[in-house]
Amino acid sequence: MLQYFRQFSTFVLLTFCALSYAEEAKPQFNVTSIAQLDGIPWGLAQIDSDNLLVTLLDGELMRVNLQSGDTQTISGLPEIAHLGQGGLLDVALAPDFDTLKWVYMTFAQPTEEGATTALGRARLDQNQLTDWETLFVADASSSKGQHFGSRIAFDESGHVFMTVGDRGTRNNAQELSNHAGSILRLNLDGSVPKDNPYVRHGNIKPEIWSFGHRNPQGLFFDKATGQLWSNEHGPRGGDEINLIRVGANYGWPIVSHGKEYWAPMDVGEGTSKEGMEDPKKVFIPSIAPSSLLIYRGELFKDWNGDFLSTALALRHLNNVRLSTGEVFETRFLEDLDERLRDVIEAQDGALLISTDSGKIVRVTPANS
Repeated sequence: MLQYFRQFSTFVLLTFCALSYAEEAKPQFNVTSIAQLDGIPWGLAQIDSDNLLVTLLDGELMRVNLQSGDTQTISGLPEIAHLGQGGLLDVALAPDFDTLKWVYMTFAQPTEEGATTALGRARLDQNQLTDWETLFVADASSSKGQHFGSRIAFDESGHVFMTVGDRGTRNNAQELSNHAGSILRLNLDGSVPKDNPYVRHGNIKPEIWSFGHRNPQGLFFDKATGQLWSNEHGPRGGDEINLIRVGANYGWPIVSHGKEYWAPMDVGEGTSKEGMEDPKKVFIPSIAPSSLLIYRGELFKDWNGDFLSTALALRHLNNVRLSTGEVFETRFLEDLDERLRDVIEAQDGALLISTDSGKIVRVTPANS
């Protein structure tokens, strides 16, 4: 009996030590509340050390002071449809923002059929937008409220990328005579680049850069590698992180790691098929990824090159590291118990995160 007690005591002690070590090893953060907004802050773009642009899904553009939390409404937006998941979506500063002041936004544009995803830009003058230009309107109009996308990214060669979801009609993603279920590549003025992959195909939309996407709501151009990455919502399971290759087909809805909503059945023909790109990371069950960045700052010293994504369904900040053919995933900020909508890397390396409850928070390491 005494021998059993000693063995049990040793087991408990080792278990406690292991749990204590794991708890101590887990990174700890400072989470500072910046502002509380009335609406869903869908997209974030930092202007300077003091100011942040925030889109609200219901159709407002806000300036948030990062020091005081004060907010101001910016005027000059066009008419925006607030239909289901559609509204005022992403916001991004042009590469030449410091000189020309262009701000790019994606939004749901009203149409006779309902709404579609569009891209516009305007110059920011204090708290007013001037010289508004609707650069592109996707051929993806529908009365459905699902799957507008949409995120924005710039490369270093004068191009802007944007995502468009399948608008709730699955076969759209394989039908290249429309823009739904695609990632698009445009010149900064909205025109079609001459070297786009399908620019000489009369029956294919020339703006298409890749297709076979369900609802990509994360998009990031990594300047360190020159690669474009996206993440997207799967159906019931099967969220994906994808390396975006020119002209590639990402398979939806022919291949998917997800299940049907109405039954425990696979979607499509399986999880992989020749001629279609496999994801670099699959999430089962779904985390509902709503944004994407590759961290290149210095505050989170161990995260250089890691993917960070906000998660809606499982309410956390998702960290994915791809290393020598292996995939490592860690989940943070679960104690916030918030649907996290967007994450960007601030100019000082901190993280700025928005939540569906209207919060803007700043996240730094506890020892910073």
